[in-house]
Amino acid sequence: MISYLVRRLLAGAVLIVVVSVATFLIVFSETEAIVRRLVGQQATEDQIAQREEEMGLDRPLSAQLVSWFSDASRGDLGASWLTSEPVAEVLANRLPITLSLVICSIVVLAVLSALLGTLAAVRQGGLVDRTVQISTETLSAVPKFWLALMLVLALAIQAQIFPATGYVGLQSDAWGWAVALTLPVTAVVAGELRVTSMVRATIADELGKDYLRTLRSRGLSPLTIILRHVLRNAAGPWVALLSMKIVGLWGGAVVIENVFALPGIGSLATNAASQGDGPVLMGVVVATVVVIVLVYLIFDLLQAWLNPKARLS
Repeated sequence: MISYLVRRLLAGAVLIVVVSVATFLIVFSETEAIVRRLVGQQATEDQIAQREEEMGLDRPLSAQLVSWFSDASRGDLGASWLTSEPVAEVLANRLPITLSLVICSIVVLAVLSALLGTLAAVRQGGLVDRTVQISTETLSAVPKFWLALMLVLALAIQAQIFPATGYVGLQSDAWGWAVALTLPVTAVVAGELRVTSMVRATIADELGKDYLRTLRSRGLSPLTIILRHVLRNAAGPWVALLSMKIVGLWGGAVVIENVFALPGIGSLATNAASQGDGPVLMGVVVATVVVIVLVYLIFDLLQAWLNPKARLS
């Protein structure tokens, strides 16, 4: 297990470095237009050159890259070109909001896909099975952005059950936090419910295996067999399927944040990209990659624990 963990950590570190380098080269290769916009379109060449020197953009790109990695290794991601706020501080305030949305979405998707997938597999070919498959496929085909708007219109504006926008911290009001995330999590999860069909197929395959006859002959109830044996044996493929949805959940969360005005990474990335705030955009990309790598690592370790053969692959 230790060697497996080391290999995964090394692979994750290489991915973070590669993405960081590629992003840096894209963001910082052409900064003249951004600097001119910061100092004003009427600025002289001397004023632009002075501003570039203040921002450290007068050095060769390779020197800037080495300097950025040196500072980043100490937790210093630079300062915003627009507000002069430390990027690390901005991310520390924004990242927990996105993480709350993504983690809740993963948990809800895991529970919902297991319940619906099991129900459809047990009732194969019946009305329940067809209803689950059609409804999950339909919801998955609906754009998350449109679904989020419809949820706001129906449940926030018309029914006034949930807030349309805003976020409440978990530490200040747990109930308010849960209410504020209900609609965003619903919109994110609904777009990924196609995984239910895969879970159904895995459980249906497990239900057709011979060992179940032995368990039934021992007098075990159907519910006990499903909970203790079928779900346990199908957990490996199910976890693998969920891990494949990480990027989709994160991307969906970033889009949904803009609909519900959640002050997370999504709105931060949108503003940084539109305004050309290089350090902030760089910090958002790196933080996103680090989080995704860590989540993948958790799923890999869970998969290795459920299936020891995965450690050798």
